This record gives sequence, C-alpha cells and structure tokens, in this order.
Amino acid sequence: MISKRGAEGLTAIAGWGQRPTTAAARAYARRRGLPYISLEDGFLRSPGLSVDGDVTLSMVVDDLGIYYDASRPSRLEALIAGIELDDALARQAGRAMRLIRKYRLSKYNHSPEVTLPAAQPGSASRVLVVDQTFGDMSVSLGGADPDTFLDMLACALRENPGAEVWIKTHPDILAGKKRGYLTAPDIDPADAMRVHVLARGASPLPLLEQMDKVYVVTSQMGFEALMMGKPVVCFGLPWYAGWGLTDDRHAGVAALRARRPVARSVEQLFAAAYMQYARYLNPATAQSGSIFDVIEYLACNKRMETLTRGTLYCMAMGVWKRGVVRPFVHTRSNKVRFVGKLSRLAHMPLAEDRRMVIWGTKALEASRAAAQRHGMPLWRMEDGFLRSVGLGSDLFRAVSLVLDTHGMYYDPASGSDLERMIQRQQLDNDDIARAREFNAVYVASGVSKYNIQAGGFAVDAGGRRVILVPGQVEDDASIRLGTGDVCTNQGLLQAVRAANPSAYIIYKPHPDVEAGNREGRVSAEALAVLADLCANQANIIDCILVADEVHTMTSLSGFEALLHGKVVHCYGGPFYAGWGLTQDHFPLPHRTRRASLEELIFAAILQYPRYALPEGAGVGGYVPAEAVMKWLATQARIMQRRGIGERGPIPAWMVRRGIKTWSIAQSAMEEWRYRRRR
Repeated sequence: MISKRGAEGLTAIAGWGQRPTTAAARAYARRRGLPYISLEDGFLRSPGLSVDGDVTLSMVVDDLGIYYDASRPSRLEALIAGIELDDALARQAGRAMRLIRKYRLSKYNHSPEVTLPAAQPGSASRVLVVDQTFGDMSVSLGGADPDTFLDMLACALRENPGAEVWIKTHPDILAGKKRGYLTAPDIDPADAMRVHVLARGASPLPLLEQMDKVYVVTSQMGFEALMMGKPVVCFGLPWYAGWGLTDDRHAGVAALRARRPVARSVEQLFAAAYMQYARYLNPATAQSGSIFDVIEYLACNKRMETLTRGTLYCMAMGVWKRGVVRPFVHTRSNKVRFVGKLSRLAHMPLAEDRRMVIWGTKALEASRAAAQRHGMPLWRMEDGFLRSVGLGSDLFRAVSLVLDTHGMYYDPASGSDLERMIQRQQLDNDDIARAREFNAVYVASGVSKYNIQAGGFAVDAGGRRVILVPGQVEDDASIRLGTGDVCTNQGLLQAVRAANPSAYIIYKPHPDVEAGNREGRVSAEALAVLADLCANQANIIDCILVADEVHTMTSLSGFEALLHGKVVHCYGGPFYAGWGLTQDHFPLPHRTRRASLEELIFAAILQYPRYALPEGAGVGGYVPAEAVMKWLATQARIMQRRGIGERGPIPAWMVRRGIKTWSIAQSAMEEWRYRRRR
C-alpha cells in the first residue's frame, strides 16, 4: 500500500507487465488518474534463466500497454507502425542482427547447441512446433488457450505429411520450474513415428537453422525464425504478427491488422523492438548501456560456457590461487574441484567428463602422466595479456587468464590453442572492424599488461635510430621453451648492439626483476657498454612510444609494440612471431600463414583469453576484452593518484592467517565468500 504521504508527487505507477499480481497497482493508477507503466524483460535477457536468478540485461518500458497483449495498443506497436529506417539506424540494426545470428543468441543463452540426428528415410522436411509455459501471460493475452496448442500440432502434422515434426519444450519446463501445453499423450499413436519431443536444452537459433518451417502460438522463437529466414505460422497474436511477415491463422488477426495497417520488413521490426523499445544494461559497469554491450557479453559467456563444460579438477592451488582461478573456470554448467596433490586422484571417484587443469610448468610432466593415467585431457592456465594494475609477482589479482586445451602460447612447439586460432581463423568484416577499433582504443588509453604508471619519458638520441630492448625474467617458461642461442637479457643486448652499432639502445628491465622478485638482472658494467640508457623507472608503453624499433626474445612488449605500429625484431618464438608481422631471427617454419594485425589482435586479445572483473564490478560473469581494457585504464588512473596498495591496514584476522597484502586478501575473501554461498 502507498501511504498518503508517499503518494505526494507521484507521476506514474510502474509494475511488471500485465500479470495478475499487478492488478492492485493498475487499479490504483486508474483511481488516481496516473499512467501505468508496464515493465518486462527484453528480448536479449541474460546468459541463464530468470528462474535461476540471472540478472536481466534488457528491459522494456511501455506506457501504452505491453508488447504481448494483443487486445490493446502498445508502445512497441506504435514504434513499428511509425518507424523510419534512416541510414544510421539501418546500419546499427543490420549489424546487431548479424551479430545475433553469428553468435546464435536468444533471450536465454545457457542451452547447448544441438545437432539433430539424420532425418528418417522418406522425410521431406523438418517442421518445428514451439511449446510454451502453461499460464504464460503472452498466451492468454495473445488470444490463445490450451486448445490452440493442440490445434497447432494437428495442423502442422496435416499440412506437412512427409515431414518430421519436432516439438520444442520451453527451458523453464526443462528446468522443472513450470509445465507446458504439449505432452506425449497429446500425440496421436498414428503420428508417433514422425513426431519427436525435444525434451532437453537446445539453443534456439542453431535449432531453427535445421528447420524448414516453424509453427508458434506467441513464442519469441517465431520472430527469431523470421530473422533466420524461415516461414512462420502463427496460431496466436504475437507482437510480430499482422505485419505481412507471418502466416496468421488466428481468427482475431483481421481486427489486429486494423491497428497494424502497414507491411513491415524483418529489419524494421527488429529495429523497433530491439533498438528502440528495449533498454540495455552494460554488464561490465551495471550502468545504462547499448544492445552491443549485451550482445558481446552474452556471446562471451555462451562461448566460455561451451568451452568449459565438464568437471574440472584444478590441481595444487592454494586458497589465494583458487580465489584467482575460480571466476575464470566456473560456469553454471560445469563443476570445479580443487585437488591439493596429484596422488589424491587415485583415491577419488572421478567424473566421466573429467578434465585436469594445472597452472604453469612446475609439475608439467608429472601432471601429463597423471592425466594420461586417469584418462583425462590436460588443460593449462596462465596469465592473460591484459592482466592487472600491478605485478603478478606482487600478487595483484588478474582480470584475464588463458585456459589452453592443447599447449601454451609461450611454447611454440606445443600446438597451443592460440597458434591454432591464428593459423585457421576466418574473420568477417565485423570481426576485423572490432579488432581495429580495439587497437585504436588500446593505443589511445595507454594500457599494458601490468599498467604500472610512471611520469613522462623522453630521450635525446641525437638523430640516431632508437631501439628498445625489453628485459625478461630469465627463468620464465617462454625463455626456456621459446628461445635458442639468445636466451639471456645480456645475450640479447649483445646481439642487438652487434647488429646495430650506431643505434641508440634503451634497455627496460622487466618489472618483476627490477622489484627483486625474479631472475634476469644485467650488471651495471655490461649495461654501460651495451645500452645508452637503462629506463628502469619508465612505463613500458612510454618506452615503446619513443622507440623506432623493439628487439626482444619473447616479451609481450613486442606484441604491444606491434599494436603501436612499431617495427619488431624477435630473437625467440613468441606467439606473435612467424606470421609475417615481425622481423624473425628464430625459425618458426610451422607457422605458414601470413596474418594481418587485426587477425592477430582478434585471436590473441579478443578470443583466446577469458576476462572477469573483480567481484562488485559489473554484474559478474565473463566480460569482453574491451570492458577489461576500459576498467584497467580507469584503475590505473586511480592508483596513480593515490598510490598502489594504499587501502589501509589488512584486518588482524587476515594477518593471523598469513595474508599480508591486499591483493591476496581480495582473492582469499572471494574464495571464502564463494564457499559460504555454496
């Protein structure tokens, strides 16, 4: 109830659609002469089901009615009737439709992509009949009832005598939360041989691709079928019926067309419904966003859900590492088990869909042997290329990791997933445009792997060619596995100086080495001979910007230099070498493709790593690389203003548990919170 005091200043009443639970709110609005605004989920809602609590990422706000109520006008109906596709809107709508079809997105996006078995002998085609949840408001307000579904099934069978008829069950029904209209007893025994009930999760768009015709009452899958170019028969009055695109069988369609007197294209319906009617939340910021924010987020989470299915046994990871790793491997459809020692696997009941996950190379051979012994594939994890604000060796939490199912990117002989992507991928215009835009924003924002800020940096080379030599951690796996004769920082400096005696050489020590955490220091005596300047306090991006060339063994700085348009010489085999973009001094004959910079960016940044922001940033889940880049740039500016790590003292109860830095505390708290939620 709204008190008299609370009613002062009210300009409208809002409620969730036209459900019976909103009757009191609608009655109150009528009594007070206030407009009633209907709220409802949008058409690209979330990665998972609403009944499972997934946050809604799109919503519609309707001040006239609601789109699924055919008995009265709605704001969507008015938008469709009056829409004019100017060039800008047509381009945006066309791009959004392409991406939805490409990523195969729907309202919910948790179901796997199902390939139907080969058609039965004599079957001329496949027809889809779409069931809905019993009591769905779109059914009754769309002029339908339980008998409508039976009529629809009978008609589909009658009109398609030589076809297989597949009944698609709603996801909420499969989850056991609700019941449907079509069940096995509704199927005539004479038709049983050609009627199939798809009683398992199936992603809608891949399923529609396999159909020749679609029958619906009011399901949103009817419009998705239109987007896929399929003929659609409507037995109810959904929002997309009556515009000349569907075969409308409902008796009330003539009256409906009086309100929908103009023919509209699929593109016009999409622009009105998805671009103008729906509102979107940016998942990375939990603020107002665009349809493209939601599309990229849903595509990212759907892809990671698919890649990480099964039961993952994560080996030899402490509490801090578990807190780091869990957000990058846990999905709604898999299980994650942390196991302290390889020997424990022999005493555990192992799942049939088991996979082993390890970090780094410390116990690689023993892990390979154990994985083979227990019949499970070995997956490997490492930091991604946009990692954190602060050093990994100082235990600053990562916001990107890679999970490689074949090898690892820093080992050119391992056949890593990244190498396979670059070698085989075929990009479309949208992919290339996305990679190009990412590169432009990356260069403008000045981000890097660790994003350690520094002041301005400049050199006076006296007109000489400036060469940057980035130092590396000498016992790093990329050096051990990806170099030949040149395998130390001093050896690299010697090779560069010998080949470029008159150049101005800047040596930038690796920040982990400079911090005293790792091996690779070059003596002052050697530096005095081999380098003109040791830029130990400078930001790596500042060093790249003043250089004409970058000479490296396997450093990620070489990749960053490519993004900044610099000439790069490689004396080892990093992931970005061997594709025709670098001057290579280390043979990589198995990399036979000549790749563009956009293709390299798309694989190495946009596809290969997985990204997750810290708890409290956005709505959770996996996020696209663009969101992480923006977050890192913002955090780097904040840290520069106040100093990294200035968050006050660590609570005493954490210190007693051996936690001495805020970065470890953050990951440990996330792991403990997860355990409590479980």
